[in-house]
Amino acid sequence: MASFGFSFTLGLLLSCIFTTLLLCNATIPGHYHNPVQRHRHHPRFASHNYKDALTKSILFFEGQRSGKLPPNQRLNWRRDSGLSDGSALHVDLVGGYYDAGDNVKFGFPMAFTTTMLSWSVIEFGGLMKGELQNAKEAIRWATDYLLKATAHPGTIYVQVGDANRDHACWERPEDMDTPRSVYKIDQNTPGSEVAAETAAALAAASLVFRRSDPTYSKLLVRRAMRVFEFADKHRGAYSTGLKKIVCPYYCDYSGYQDELLWGAAWLHKATKNPSYLSYIQNMARFLGLPQFDNTFGWDNKHVGARILLSKAFLVQKLPVLHEYKGHSDNFICSILPGSSSTKYTPGGLLFKMNDSNMQYVTSTSFMILAYAKYLTSSHQVVNCGGTTVTPRKLKAIAKRQVDYLLGRQPHEDVIHGGVWPKVPTEDSSQGSSLPSIAAHPAKIQCSSGFSVMKSQSPNPNILVGAVIGGPDQHDRFPDDRSDYEQSEPATYINAPLVGALAYLAHSFGPNLKRPR
Repeated sequence: MASFGFSFTLGLLLSCIFTTLLLCNATIPGHYHNPVQRHRHHPRFASHNYKDALTKSILFFEGQRSGKLPPNQRLNWRRDSGLSDGSALHVDLVGGYYDAGDNVKFGFPMAFTTTMLSWSVIEFGGLMKGELQNAKEAIRWATDYLLKATAHPGTIYVQVGDANRDHACWERPEDMDTPRSVYKIDQNTPGSEVAAETAAALAAASLVFRRSDPTYSKLLVRRAMRVFEFADKHRGAYSTGLKKIVCPYYCDYSGYQDELLWGAAWLHKATKNPSYLSYIQNMARFLGLPQFDNTFGWDNKHVGARILLSKAFLVQKLPVLHEYKGHSDNFICSILPGSSSTKYTPGGLLFKMNDSNMQYVTSTSFMILAYAKYLTSSHQVVNCGGTTVTPRKLKAIAKRQVDYLLGRQPHEDVIHGGVWPKVPTEDSSQGSSLPSIAAHPAKIQCSSGFSVMKSQSPNPNILVGAVIGGPDQHDRFPDDRSDYEQSEPATYINAPLVGALAYLAHSFGPNLKRPR
């Protein structure tokens, strides 16, 4: 299900301060967690350990794994699951991620998660230090699955599990007995958006592994090219042919043109093939892409494509893409605090919608930081009317959003002294809300788990690093497991946050007062 909310459980307890990416008193084996220090400029606010948050934001993905878990699995309350996935159509679809709190593997958001994790590493992997390998492992867990899903030319397997049947149960992934139905796209049932996003994911990941595993990198980029060709040749929306299956969960509302542009942009970056550059130029000319869209997430990629293409102009010095600097500047101006086109809560949180709003906070924060990096490299700024916006200003805006998510909310009347009255303990995750296999070896039947879902008892297993949907437009958060819009975690919320935290951990570490 689309996920919402923010529950960041540190080590074993990742959410001490409301929308905190980390919980307070938890540790990860081999890691020492220091007590939270008070903010040096305001005694109400705790300063944030961005490095610890980075560690846990990556660790979260281990809690979302499907398939045969490896010996080095750190969230050990999870066990193997979905080991027969794909057998309904005689293919191997074991592995990948459960996107959110349920036990369905949705290919569209999984691919987007992979693209954003890869972009995080491409831009800020050099700052991740000891966490870089963990980030790469999180990406590879996804790409290994996407390679399986695209193994047969002309076919992409885009979903495992019947969402309607799955949501009629509340059970651990290790116990699930709902149908593991397999759904695919092909030339008769096209799905350009999910195919192009999959191509983008594979192409972006190929850049991540280019030096460390060149053989794997070449496999990824070759597959990306083939998948993109399929997406472009057989145009159509998967939410048309598979409407009863993918809607309303991951319907495509923005059309598939944005994914085609996004996929071509990543393939151009990965291959340097001029044919993709020509494709990008033609698409911008003929497909009528909206210029002022300022929402970026698993469905809508317009802004992300523009920011990515602006790098080709600003950093790689491709003059034919100069217009993307203007498009990116328009995006920045539209999301500045005070802009008439973007809302902020009284506490200062970017607010797009009630449904999993935190995904827009993390994706926007990442893009702001990435664009600030490109501007710095090219010695440029953004002009918003009569206001000059410098890279340093952009970094401060992104930092404020991440700080809110980590627990710093500056309006005392809204959040009771800067700290929420309680920590999120009821994130809407079937696996973490039910006793683990170790604690309760007997099977928990489909409907038996609903008594837990409806209870107010804290989750017995901490989904370390999980970011949930988050507060509403008035900074209110109910911490109610049944309120999936605000309390459900999701992989695509965490993925861009990984990059943002890597930058902040580097630039605002101990004794660093201002952004580098």
